[in-house]
Amino acid sequence: MNIKETGQLKRVGRPLAETTKARITIRVDKDTLNIFKSRAEMVGGNYQTLMNEALKKYAQQELTK
Repeated sequence: MNIKETGQLKRVGRPLAETTKARITIRVDKDTLNIFKSRAEMVGGNYQTLMNEALKKYAQQELTK
């Protein structure tokens, strides 16, 4: 069976994550962004993940105060 017969496309690419993330737009200082980008380059990750982890850690600490 092919696409013409079924009328459906086969999903390709990365599988869906168990927990999804919201897409946002945020403005940060260039210095702050450069810090996260530099650190991500050093550890081999990406800066968005590092920023998310830092924000999550800060938020969890604030909740325990």
